[in-house]
Amino acid sequence: MPSTPATTANNSSNGTTGAAPEILLELVDESGNTIGTAEKLSAHQAPGQLHRAFSVFLFDPAGRLLLQRRALGKYHSPGVWSNTCCGHPYPGESPFAAAARRTYEELGISPSLLAEAGTVRYNHPDPDSGLVEQEYNHLFVGLVQSPLRPDPEEVGETAFVTPEELTERHARAPFSAWFMTVLDAARPAVKELTGPGAGW
Repeated sequence: MPSTPATTANNSSNGTTGAAPEILLELVDESGNTIGTAEKLSAHQAPGQLHRAFSVFLFDPAGRLLLQRRALGKYHSPGVWSNTCCGHPYPGESPFAAAARRTYEELGISPSLLAEAGTVRYNHPDPDSGLVEQEYNHLFVGLVQSPLRPDPEEVGETAFVTPEELTERHARAPFSAWFMTVLDAARPAVKELTGPGAGW
């Protein structure tokens, strides 16, 4: 899943400068227990290493889902639509804290009523990049109650959609390989948050 800022590598300490900082992900077993760390890109190279991730679904007061189109500069799944925010916790960081942090970093908002919505484990190869999403994903739902301020390096476009509009958009535009898996897993919590009138 998408971009997480660097968690290690202060290169000045080892005498090198200018090198890209190393980004570490938390490796987990099938039950979600931490078993180690791995560099981000290597964890996504086929066949992939199972690692911790999170996905956020935020809704406006009318019950519309906030989607983002991933920036074209992303190394993984650039230019495709996906859920509000997704990414990876730092090693040792709680998924809840990571979800709130990255939502603010990517979209400039702090979610209201952010709540856990379960977990889902999946294996999704990305046919375009050849990278593989082997993820143990923590799901969160919440509300948007302030104006968006997207970071253009992370987010190319945003849209609030009803279920009907999502179906139409999903039929004609590219979406991330993991999108429907995480949305379907989060639906019980989404329905509880948005109420029966929203149609989720």
